[in-house]
Amino acid sequence: MNAPPLLQFSGIGRSFPSGDAEVAVLKDIDLDIAAGEFVAIMGASGSGKSTLMNLIGCLDRQSCGSYRLEGREVGALGNDELAALRREKFGFIFQRYHLLPHLDATGNVEMPAIYDGVPAAERHRRAEALLLRLGLAERTHHRPHQLSGGQQQRVSIARALMNGGQIILADEPTGALDTHSGQEVMAILRELNERGHTIILVTHDTNVAAHAHRIIEISDGEIVADRINARFSVEVAEVAGVAEVPESPQQQAPLPPVHPRGKPNPLTLYLEAFKMAWIALVSNRMRTLLTMLGIIIGITSVVSIVAIGEGARRYVLKDIQEIGTSTIEIFRGRDFGDDRQQGIRPLTPADMHALAELPYIDAVIPNVSSTVRLRYRNLDFSANASGSTQDYLRARGLKIAQGVSFQEGEVRRQAQVVVIDHKTRRKLFPHLDNPLGQVVLIDSLPCTVIGVLEEKETAFGDSSTLKVWLPYTTANARLFGRQDFAGLTVKVKDGQSMKAVEKAIADLLERRHGGKDFFIQNLDSIIKTVENTGRSLTLMLSAIAVISLVVGGIGVMNIMLVSVTERTREIGIRMAVGARQVDVLQQFLTEAVMVCLIGGLIGIALSYGIAFVFSLFVSKWEMVFSVASILAAFFCASLTGIVFGYLPARNAARLDPIDALARE
Repeated sequence: MNAPPLLQFSGIGRSFPSGDAEVAVLKDIDLDIAAGEFVAIMGASGSGKSTLMNLIGCLDRQSCGSYRLEGREVGALGNDELAALRREKFGFIFQRYHLLPHLDATGNVEMPAIYDGVPAAERHRRAEALLLRLGLAERTHHRPHQLSGGQQQRVSIARALMNGGQIILADEPTGALDTHSGQEVMAILRELNERGHTIILVTHDTNVAAHAHRIIEISDGEIVADRINARFSVEVAEVAGVAEVPESPQQQAPLPPVHPRGKPNPLTLYLEAFKMAWIALVSNRMRTLLTMLGIIIGITSVVSIVAIGEGARRYVLKDIQEIGTSTIEIFRGRDFGDDRQQGIRPLTPADMHALAELPYIDAVIPNVSSTVRLRYRNLDFSANASGSTQDYLRARGLKIAQGVSFQEGEVRRQAQVVVIDHKTRRKLFPHLDNPLGQVVLIDSLPCTVIGVLEEKETAFGDSSTLKVWLPYTTANARLFGRQDFAGLTVKVKDGQSMKAVEKAIADLLERRHGGKDFFIQNLDSIIKTVENTGRSLTLMLSAIAVISLVVGGIGVMNIMLVSVTERTREIGIRMAVGARQVDVLQQFLTEAVMVCLIGGLIGIALSYGIAFVFSLFVSKWEMVFSVASILAAFFCASLTGIVFGYLPARNAARLDPIDALARE
């Protein structure tokens, strides 16, 4: 042959391990194939012809010898470089078509161009033009199961031509077809050869081989014959018993040009990976749903627990703040339970008035209370009676439902008036809508009811103790028989530094008492403690909920591993049309991330559904969702997909294309 060889094999051998030994499938193969040839490789089953074709198509590597493609040593190339050769130089036509079932005809044809970085619009246009040229204009959106065998093989041929298909490798291209469909396929291959494509087909059928210019026979891994086909002529169709297939004007049109190659855009590849992942997930809905079930449960648990914890924290803080923000409590002794408390100088009305004169103090309220008997007519109950000032209700965030509270004048003259809570009203006056003006006995002291507090439930529970309030002067002088207080509550004006006010109060009382015989509790510090405790509790519960997310991630990994096994042939097809290992890795990793993200979305939606149901049964407080928790959920879902999807994706990327294509 005068033309320089396109493909050149020198001393090629291929062996496969078999136990402790190796079996030689190809032995010392020397072969040159020039550009534009139509070559048929014939041999019995097991002769090594398919192995030879796999070596030619860079799907496999030789064990020894040299393989040069256009003068380039193929054996020295890396995996990505071999993928580039398959993508740019070769087009594969398989006996079993090897079309992806979840893609339509156009999608299958487009696949090689995706890995070549061709823009979507351009590759879609070329794919449809190829299908039109091959007589499938009405089948562009049909999936493989909707096509006949001959139509599927035409789609396979269009896919082989998508990136140019300079060298067409056809493995028993008519083996699964009826006679008429086989004739059509061979007519297409002849035409492609006439247009300059190098055709290499593997067959055991002498009628199919009769279409080739050159026939190579192989037996037991060795070339036993390499001859020019003497029967080949312009009447080859008649010699082989094949009638020419009439073509429509559209089929006679020239093939569309190949898009100029450039460096694939990583963003385009990512977008295509997401698109292909979505198609794969939608095509296996039940498996996808089962895969994401663990993620849904995990994300729902995490988001719901965080929302419940935040709602509970706000509810508790609201109640604490309604007691009175910017409030400082003063008690006798050095701390709660001080054994020397009774011998310590008491807090007196003089202390209260001295504190009230400080410019940053809004109000000072005495704390004095005791258990009393509460009587009205024939009713007798135990109650807690507290003495206070006219500022008590305002400082504690309490409101009057009926009547009024006692005023400064009533405090000053020791008026025998009382404000009762809603429980006391129900107990003493079950049949009265308006108890104002009624006289009750507090121990032996008659007092007139002037007000009823509004009912209020708190996060700390609604105590069953009946409560009443009197002016502190009345309670101390006429009920308790004392002049001092158990403690003082100081309401600080807005905008003041609580630490500075606390220090000023401590300095004043130390001067008055001649030392520190009291301790101060800042309500703001309690609020901060509650906030920190709430956050810690939410974090702990979230950590427990994360366990379910981890379990879900393991489920994703397991099912993705099964998916890789089920889709091994798909992986082989993608590699055969030019996908690199990183492309396959990206494909399956993207699917895992998408499963987790969709599961995360469903989990978040379920969390809002739980919140709605929760609100129907719990009226005191609500679940509170935050943007941070939602973003954290998405982050967790993505991280779960990446971490638990990596191993299956890596396994998919490391598959040998020959082994993958051989599996059904």
